[in-house]
Amino acid sequence: MNNENNVNLQGVVENINLRTNIYTPIVEAIVNSVDAIEESKRTDGEIIVSLKRDTQGQIQFDDDSLPDVTSVAIIDNGIGFNDENTNSFNMLYSPQKKKAGGKGFGRFMFLKYFDEVKVDSVFETADGYARRMFDFAVGNQMVANQTIERARDSVDTKTTVYLQGIKSSKFEKKVDTIARKLLERLLIYFINENYSCPKITIKDEGNKDIILNDLLKGDYAEIQNVGDETFNLVKDDNTRTFKIKVFKIFFPENQKSKISLVAHHREVTETPIYTYIPEFEENFYEQFENDSKKDYMVKAYVLGDYLDENVTLERVSFNFPRKGTDSLFPFTQEEIERKASSVTRNLKVFQEELKSREEKKRQKVVDYVEKEAPWHKSYLQDIDMTSVPYHLNDEIIEVELYKARLQQEVHARTKIKEILDNPNASIDKQVEQLVDSISKANTSELVHYVALRKTILRVFKKSLEIKEDGKYSKEEAVHNIIFPTKRDSDSVSYDEHNLWMIDERLNFTEYISSDKPLNGGNSERTDILIFNRKMAFRGGENQASNPITIFEFKKPQRDDFVNKSSEEDPVEQVIRYVNDIRAGKYKTPKGRDIVVEENTPFYGFVICDLTQKVKDWLWKVKDFSPLPDGEGWFTWHKGANLYIEVISWDKVLRDANMRNKIFFRKLGIDQGQ
Repeated sequence: MNNENNVNLQGVVENINLRTNIYTPIVEAIVNSVDAIEESKRTDGEIIVSLKRDTQGQIQFDDDSLPDVTSVAIIDNGIGFNDENTNSFNMLYSPQKKKAGGKGFGRFMFLKYFDEVKVDSVFETADGYARRMFDFAVGNQMVANQTIERARDSVDTKTTVYLQGIKSSKFEKKVDTIARKLLERLLIYFINENYSCPKITIKDEGNKDIILNDLLKGDYAEIQNVGDETFNLVKDDNTRTFKIKVFKIFFPENQKSKISLVAHHREVTETPIYTYIPEFEENFYEQFENDSKKDYMVKAYVLGDYLDENVTLERVSFNFPRKGTDSLFPFTQEEIERKASSVTRNLKVFQEELKSREEKKRQKVVDYVEKEAPWHKSYLQDIDMTSVPYHLNDEIIEVELYKARLQQEVHARTKIKEILDNPNASIDKQVEQLVDSISKANTSELVHYVALRKTILRVFKKSLEIKEDGKYSKEEAVHNIIFPTKRDSDSVSYDEHNLWMIDERLNFTEYISSDKPLNGGNSERTDILIFNRKMAFRGGENQASNPITIFEFKKPQRDDFVNKSSEEDPVEQVIRYVNDIRAGKYKTPKGRDIVVEENTPFYGFVICDLTQKVKDWLWKVKDFSPLPDGEGWFTWHKGANLYIEVISWDKVLRDANMRNKIFFRKLGIDQGQ
């Protein structure tokens, strides 16, 4: 052997792409056997894959207790390891099979998954048959311990490649599973109408032989060809043609339908079809005439010169990028797969089931919008259902609807900017579409806001109900629904409070304080204090004439505050707050003056449950008068310019529902309570 055969074999193996598995070297050996048979030009070619199991394995009670497969022998009657083939085998990157797509690298896969590789080959010479035996990759020698002798008893060529001692990778135990996985990876050899694949047999001592070729025959073949199509990809002046062969595979074993890109009769990459067509995420079922039912996956093989020209050394990927752009390669893997997926999706054999799945998916989206998110209704027609995942939940649907809305808004803003930036632009033809886009966005915002109000009222109602433990919610829980405690309007935005439940006008206030000391110390704290309310019809008046509103909340069903010994009389608390504010005792937490004059009106609201005890107290002790609806009481303190109402939680809920009911109904969200 010459010095060029001394190579760092361990380094070569360590650099092998990790996207391989235990089947990769076995398939490589079988493919080499196919090449050897083709080179011999014989028509009775045969390949045997013999499985060797652990002789110390456990006693077999069932398929799961089979001994592990530890070694594999691949036997063929091809041309054999003559001098030319052996010299090629002994070169790191042999060019011998270049025309057939060989990279001179595949045999190094043997070393990644097996401890030892031995070759025993009978080949024909001018003087008869000779037998060559050697070990592959010992130390830094690719062909080592070689012996050659005459094979006087041989009447035919024969080569056995022993792949001995599986390393850490686990191999399936069932021979039929192994056979099917090998068939799937070798399928490209069986599906070419212009090629007759050699007979390939899987042998496992104690089990019936499995002939891979036979798995494709019969009325209920394990693999069925359902489509042969071609498609073109065009970019600039570059046009490439691809062929696609689509199969049903009736032993999916939890595998999903796939697109496989093939180069030189080898499957190089595979990608789930649902990456591009979501409805392929679930496998399919076929009903046979004998009433049996089988599930199957779809496997679409893509072939073409572009793939053959650009496969990598290990034949597990391509030189062109997965996606994106590359000046050297016109088409990416994603572009090829997307087009192939579309061709597969349009095959007649899948149409009925895919339409059913698409309708099922569409209905899920519609149901969600109608029941949970009516503000998205105007965008239903804008969703690209082809890109929506097949298995949906509310979160995924919400994201897809938001994407549709965002795309519409971005499109509308872009068009408006184009018109505004171009003084000569004509908007006659575009104005209707633009107005429609803007209206859809505004309507969606409004429906969303009103729907949130509906939800908040439902939560509020629940907070007033007795709990399973026989108790009512704490005052703080109810308080926080209306306005967060210990916060003020400097830290709580308009969207974060729900003062509209009490009065819509309370949304337009300058300052709100909730359960915070007015002078920054340990002074008394109103539940809610509102002042400098900027109402539209008072916009031009002096701030001091704008009203100050004070709220006090009491826990649902609590009425002990009416007792003479109680220090929590809410009416007296409100009066005390008003007098202290008028006396100038308090500032806002940021030191701002609370501007009041003699004519500054004050409104006080006490919200509690109007038990009979509370009603009697208001009438007989506090001299309040009932409101017309019977759900509240009121009085006027002339000296303090203070109007006070004591109203029930039920009234707050009922009035809020009544004020918003027309919006709920008009926007189609008035179902439920």
